[in-house]
Amino acid sequence: MAKPVSIEVWNPNGKYRVVSTKPMPGTRWINLLIQQDCRLEICTEKKTILSVEDIIALIGDKCDGVIGQLTEDWGEELFSALRRAGGTAFSNMAVGYNNVDVNAANKHGIAVGNTPGVLTETTAELAASLSLAAARRIVEADEFMRAGLYDGWLPHLFVGNLLKGQTVGVIGAGRIGSAYARMMVEGFKMNLIYYDLYQATRLEKFVTAYAEFLKANGETPVTWKRASSMDEVLQEADIISLHPILDKTTYHLVNKERLAKMKKEAILINCSRGPVIDEAALVDHLRQNPLFRVGLDVFEDEPNMKPGLAELKNAIVVPHIASASKWTREGMATLAALNVLGKIKGYPVWFDANRVEPFLNENAQPPAASPSIVNAKALSLPVSKL
Repeated sequence: MAKPVSIEVWNPNGKYRVVSTKPMPGTRWINLLIQQDCRLEICTEKKTILSVEDIIALIGDKCDGVIGQLTEDWGEELFSALRRAGGTAFSNMAVGYNNVDVNAANKHGIAVGNTPGVLTETTAELAASLSLAAARRIVEADEFMRAGLYDGWLPHLFVGNLLKGQTVGVIGAGRIGSAYARMMVEGFKMNLIYYDLYQATRLEKFVTAYAEFLKANGETPVTWKRASSMDEVLQEADIISLHPILDKTTYHLVNKERLAKMKKEAILINCSRGPVIDEAALVDHLRQNPLFRVGLDVFEDEPNMKPGLAELKNAIVVPHIASASKWTREGMATLAALNVLGKIKGYPVWFDANRVEPFLNENAQPPAASPSIVNAKALSLPVSKL
């Protein structure tokens, strides 16, 4: 028998029982559920990561849907428990769903939601922030000041890298990668080299137009180049930001051999998925190359870091906060709740998961649709014609 977990209940007499495994930012998502006759139970257990047993206890004997988190292991055991309880819907409060066994969900007829379309600028901003912090050694300087070590200006004190005129490299020029590239090109007048299986036409047009603007105003125009290989980006760029998906082809995409191809004073940024970098090899590379710097928001064995990483001054590490702006996190909560609600109510799936603005307008009712169901096709769910 699983140990009971503490919960907060909203609308206790609601017809549909929905469980959220964590409190989430904002209140709109709560109101949207209870307005549609849902009894909402929010887990308030003081544990960062719930176990499978904890979540089974939350699901109980009757549960229509669950809003979960990317730290949870959603596989056969949980989906079978949810199905036994009469559930048909689960949504990650995340765009990624590497923690979800979609095949197991399909087997039990459970829709799996995620929350794309709301993280692009927020994630790109953090990648840009880490780039600047690494280039100008901001974290090191902050620690130096707080330790009371500053006793006057010195010519060599925390000298870092100028971004203007340097080359920014992007691996994966999708929505987030392209947004980051635009920020670095326009914000710091950096040249761009990118690698992607698909041509980033809109990004290329943006950089070309900005180059023409600079030239018309008597400044040196920026340039862009689509690399023929990832290694070409690693060899030429001064800052490299990683934005690939995580699958078997991108696991340890950056390894010992590829780190060796990068410039000695290069900066590597990762706000995508931790396992795209061989973290142990990265620790060794940082130790051997003190002018090489890295900014990491994600880790291979999250929430843990590989031994030695935390002690390195040329590494900036933050706890998976790329989506942590108020607007984005509240939007993610809303989309996750509406994914579950839509399936429970029998609504169709929204026609484009990356065009979610109508769901985020607080001054209007959201469309009668699930914003994003990743296994909609496998479950033969209808698609909205709106």
